[in-house]
Amino acid sequence: MENTSHNPDQHMFGFRQLATNGRKRIGILIGAGAPVSINIGGPNGWKPLIPNIAGLEKIVLETLSDEQKNVYSQIKSSFPDSNLEKVLSRVRMLAEVIGDGKIFDFTAEEFKDLSEAICNSIRDVVSQDLPSGANPYSELVSWINGINRKYAVEIFTTNYDLLIENALERAKTPYFDGFSGSKSAFFDPSSISKNDLPPRWVRLWKLHGSIGWESNENGEVVRVPDSKNANMVYPSHIKYDQTQAAPFSSLFDRLKNFILEPDSLILSTGFSFADAHISSRLLECLMANPTAALFAFQFNSLADEKAAKNLALKCSGISAFCSDGAVINGVEAKWKIGTPPTKNWHEIRSEYYKDSKFLLGDFLRLARFLATAGSDISQDATSPIPQDIQEEEL
Repeated sequence: MENTSHNPDQHMFGFRQLATNGRKRIGILIGAGAPVSINIGGPNGWKPLIPNIAGLEKIVLETLSDEQKNVYSQIKSSFPDSNLEKVLSRVRMLAEVIGDGKIFDFTAEEFKDLSEAICNSIRDVVSQDLPSGANPYSELVSWINGINRKYAVEIFTTNYDLLIENALERAKTPYFDGFSGSKSAFFDPSSISKNDLPPRWVRLWKLHGSIGWESNENGEVVRVPDSKNANMVYPSHIKYDQTQAAPFSSLFDRLKNFILEPDSLILSTGFSFADAHISSRLLECLMANPTAALFAFQFNSLADEKAAKNLALKCSGISAFCSDGAVINGVEAKWKIGTPPTKNWHEIRSEYYKDSKFLLGDFLRLARFLATAGSDISQDATSPIPQDIQEEEL
């Protein structure tokens, strides 16, 4: 095992061929780490467009009242390895179970207010527009549009933001998200299962909801232009329960059915695989369909990407590409450069491997690699995300 290695050249040569194959059924799973790759801090300092969960927690705390901060701090210190997701889970649980009593000197109503304040803050943070100019979302769309495809590209995302919508609309790329209508667009589950639009229409499935979704007077989820409300599956332990209701159940069924299609390939970026309700479904479907594959592009090392690594070790259909090594065909090993597959490959290699580090775990790098996949020699990509900015799933 110590002598085993993976050659990144070999695997990226094959990946480039897959990425430019117009007959391949391709899906993309975009997680919370993706917008972290966009720097809005200028050349002298890194500031992500939308922060990771640690940065999000810091912003959320700044919006809470002193009393709410105090209760938040007490809850966080009451159990180990706590973060925003776990605290919000506990807040919601306490709001449901304490009845007329008090905990941390807070009533059930005050816990509900705290939960609402946290969720509103999360919504405000993710309500960002895509910056003008070159960015990974636009380059991803450029790759999608640049190939004559037999099957539509399907984008699955757990993110609430509208960044991919911004990129698609700027490129005048038609897309369908399961809703029909304008003023109060309604969700049509039958249109998802039929999937009979032309291949040039991108399918966009927002697994955890979105900015602009809200519940109408009948309790149905609708999409409303410029809505300040949002129907989202916020980070908490009840994600699984929430995703069993409409429209989320239909969206998750679409993810399942996509993976069960023959010879399907799903690429993941910025996704930590910490969500058990998604990871378990991916594993179940990939085990059931040996012709399908998942390429998980992870930002951190194998040691720090335990969730992705463990999934790949369980299923040979999952490949986890990490900064220092990979799990491919169920084999965990470090990277080791081999003989270039073509004479110009040294220039191409700089897009995905530099200073003994695999770079495509950075969404910016991956989008650039895909966008330039049709060129013999492509330009070097922008610097990767600073190492201290971790990808984390909401």
